[in-house]
Amino acid sequence: MPVTQRAIERIKERIADGTLKPGDRLPTERELASDLGVSRSSMREAIRALTTLGVLEARHGAGVYVTALRPADLLETFSVLAEVSQGETLIEVLQVRRMLEPAATALAAARADDAQLRRLGEILNRMDADGGSAGADAYADTVSADLTFHQAIVEITGNATLAAINDGLSSRTFNARVWRGHREAGITARLREDHERIYRALRARDPDAARAAATMHVLEVERWLRADLTDDVG
Repeated sequence: MPVTQRAIERIKERIADGTLKPGDRLPTERELASDLGVSRSSMREAIRALTTLGVLEARHGAGVYVTALRPADLLETFSVLAEVSQGETLIEVLQVRRMLEPAATALAAARADDAQLRRLGEILNRMDADGGSAGADAYADTVSADLTFHQAIVEITGNATLAAINDGLSSRTFNARVWRGHREAGITARLREDHERIYRALRARDPDAARAAATMHVLEVERWLRADLTDDVG
């Protein structure tokens, strides 16, 4: 194992076993390097890598600390996945969403309270059935509402790790591409109907119907993407 990677693993082990806790200040770079038997340059690289991953944070003039280790912080770098994925990798992202979103939506149907359902309804109302054909502002709001709608559903589950993973699998850029493609094909109403079906199942507090509606929605987007990629190749 490379020296820097070994240093990374040793620091992670200390956090995992509770030797270093969230909010704790790390020993100095010199002390830590000596303790772990690595060079200061290797330790510096290890700290830099763990800072990028959201495990550590450097506070100017105060040292390096263990973060709160919140899922959203630890999975922040994961959020680039959906934004930069292309072709088959993007299809794989959708396939993972097809595994997670229906389960999350079913759980949300069982847990949603009236206030959360009202918020979902308000978000849904921002979604233009014509895909924002009325103008750029309407289009941007529709794309944003789509993303927010699904994020709000996952937030209802109360699972912060699931919410962070969902954010990583979601992409405003991809959402815009989906709505633009459906608008050009004149079938944006289909997307709006998918969201309405999900919302009705949530309002009915029917986990089975919510799971089915979410599955069909992601499948629809996946089928569209496959067709779109085929057209690009053709």
